[in-house]
Amino acid sequence: MSSSDASFSFPVDAVLLVGPTGVGKSPLGDHLATHGLFGRKAHHLDFGSELRSLVSLSDSLRPNYSSEELTFIHDVLHGGLLLENEHFPLARKIIDHFLLRQKFRSSHLLILNGIPRHVGQAQDITTIARVHALIHLVCSVNDVYTRLETNVGGDRSKRTDDNRDLVVKKLLIFEERTAPLLSHYRTQGAKIYDLPVTSTSSASQKYALLSSLTAADPPVTLIAEPPQR
Repeated sequence: MSSSDASFSFPVDAVLLVGPTGVGKSPLGDHLATHGLFGRKAHHLDFGSELRSLVSLSDSLRPNYSSEELTFIHDVLHGGLLLENEHFPLARKIIDHFLLRQKFRSSHLLILNGIPRHVGQAQDITTIARVHALIHLVCSVNDVYTRLETNVGGDRSKRTDDNRDLVVKKLLIFEERTAPLLSHYRTQGAKIYDLPVTSTSSASQKYALLSSLTAADPPVTLIAEPPQR
């Protein structure tokens, strides 16, 4: 992305949603995009949704992606895999297109969901986004399965990756590869907000709790460096 294409400079200010599959990251991200966070307009980058959209579009609507990239994305979605460091240029392309499509501005906030998913990606993404805070959605395994079965978040009806074997694989990957992001970002000085999630927690309930937590203890880096207006 060239500087003439954007009204911001990298890295952009960001907040990362972290939690296992089924905890309602996407509905909460959408809620944040509607209502904002820390007094800023927010844009929700649902990386998984971006991947699913790409493989469902016709070739004429995805001219910037090669057949090899699309095949790889398909395999990621249906195998519960992660993009490793060598695949980050593809992730960068997807993020750049998202920011351009959303008309992102320097005063805005990027809500990251689904990327980074491991410490290697966290290191790669520093050229794109500065993560000031993590919203950690904490949920028991039993409640995760209940949430998926009842589709309490309303975001699973068109998902094809919620079969039990794949969910088990995703939960294992989360514990082994994604959960270490919490300690990684804590050492970087990012604020961590733990949000308990039950089998029935809605996006609006999580947003209300998050609002009270962030009002009482906002990220110092965001307050110390107010966005350009």
